[in-house]
Amino acid sequence: MIVPVIMAGGSGTRLWPMSRSLYPKQFLSLTAEATMLQETCARLQGLNIAQTLVICGEDHRFTVAEQLREVGRGEESAIVLEPAGRNTAPAVALAALRATAGGEDPLLLVLAADHVIRDVTAFHAAVEKAALHAEQGKLVTFGVVPTAPETGYGYIRQGNPCGDAFEVAEFVEKPDQATAESYLASGNFAWNSGMFMFRASRYLQELEQHRPDILDACKASMSGAKEDEDFVRPDKEEFLSCPDDSIDYAVMERTKEAVVVPMECGWSDVGSWSALWDVSKKDEAGNALIGDVISVDSRNCYIRSESKLVATVGLDDIVVVESDDSILVAHKDRVQEVKDVVSQLKSASRSEASVHRKVYRPWGHYDSVDNGERFQVKHIVVKPGGKLSLQMHHHRAEHWIVVSGTAKVVRGDDSFLVAENESTYIPLGVTHRLENPGTIQLEMIEVQSGSYLGEDDIVRFEDTYGRN
Repeated sequence: MIVPVIMAGGSGTRLWPMSRSLYPKQFLSLTAEATMLQETCARLQGLNIAQTLVICGEDHRFTVAEQLREVGRGEESAIVLEPAGRNTAPAVALAALRATAGGEDPLLLVLAADHVIRDVTAFHAAVEKAALHAEQGKLVTFGVVPTAPETGYGYIRQGNPCGDAFEVAEFVEKPDQATAESYLASGNFAWNSGMFMFRASRYLQELEQHRPDILDACKASMSGAKEDEDFVRPDKEEFLSCPDDSIDYAVMERTKEAVVVPMECGWSDVGSWSALWDVSKKDEAGNALIGDVISVDSRNCYIRSESKLVATVGLDDIVVVESDDSILVAHKDRVQEVKDVVSQLKSASRSEASVHRKVYRPWGHYDSVDNGERFQVKHIVVKPGGKLSLQMHHHRAEHWIVVSGTAKVVRGDDSFLVAENESTYIPLGVTHRLENPGTIQLEMIEVQSGSYLGEDDIVRFEDTYGRN
C-alpha cells in the first residue's frame, strides 16, 4: 500500500501577483479548472493508495481542508501542520512518523502540490516501477528525462543500471547554459523532480544515520502531537529546535541506497511565469491568453487577466499578469526576478506581498471593494453553517446590509435574524458575531468606519475554528 505525502508548503513568490504568501500557487487554478493541489490529488486515482497525508503550515490549513473536501478527498486525507517551516527533510520525517504510528510501514510517495504532470499514465508507470525498488529497501527519486538544456533545475547523474532504474551517481546544482547543454548531450543526466518514494521505516533509518538531530526533534514533536477535526498538530516547542534541511542534502545525497527512475510525463515545477507559458495552450502567434485579453501583433507572450480587459499591441516575449489589485509586466527572460518585487513589497510592509483583495477564511471569503481614509467596504460571503468569531473592535464600527440569504447576528446581549434587503449596525466596542444559519450562501455588504481599519483590530472571545 502506498501513502501519498503531498508537500503543500511554500509561498511561490516567482508567480506574484497571482501567488502570495497567504494564498500561494498550489491553491490556484493556473493550468486547469481545478487548483494545483486538487490536480495533484486527482492524478493519484488509479494507484493503490491509502490515506493521503498533506503537509502544510498553520496559515494554510483551512484552505487545504476546503480544497480537499471539494474533490472528495477530505475524509481520505490527514493534514499535518508544520509548526514552522524547516524544509523538506523534517516535513517528510513528520509524515513518516505519522504513517508508522499504528505499527504499519507503508511506502511513501512524496509529491509537491504545485507541479504539472500532463501524462498521468506515464506518471503511474513510473510510480509502479519505483514501488518495486522501494519494496527492496531502496530510496527512489524520480528523474525527469530532459527535453532542453534547462538552467533552472538541479540534475541527477545516472550511474550503473539496476533493472529499469539507475544508481544515483551524484546530485548536481543548477548549471550554467554550457554545462546544461553538456548534460543534455551526454544522455546521463535527468532533471531532479523533487519527488521520491521509499518505505517509511527506511527513510527514518537513513535519517537516524545521517541527521539524527532532525529525527530526534521530529520524534519529540510528534510524541506531543494533538489532533482536532482534520488536523494533526505536532508540538511546536519541540519542532522549533529542529534544524532546517532539504531531503536531498539530509538523506538522498548521503545514502548508498539511492536509485533514480527515469520519467517522461510532461512534468514541470511551474516555477516561473515563463515555465507556465511553456505548459499553457497557445495561439498561432505563440501567445498564452487567459481571461479577457485582446492581443494585436504580439508574439510568444503570456497575458493573463483576472478582472479587467487587458489589451496589448506589438509585444514580444512579454509577461503581463493583471490581478484584482496589481499588474505585473516583465520580459520572459527576467521573470525569475519577480521575487525581487516581492522582497520590496515586504520591505515596505505592503499587503500585496501576502494577501489578495479577496481573502479566504474557513467560514467563506471577503473582498475589499473600496476604501478610504476612514472607511472600507467589503463584500462578505459566508458558507451555509459558517460562523465568524465572537469578536470586538477597538477602532471601528460596522454597518451590515444583507444582499442574499439570512444572517444570524449576535450584538451584545441580543441575538436576531437579518433577512435579505435588511441591515443592522455594530457600534464600536460592542461584542458581535455573524453566522449563516441557512442552506444557501449568505452575501452581505459591510461598511466599516473609524480611525483604524486593519485586520489586526480584532479581539476574539470565541472561535469555532480555533483561531487566536
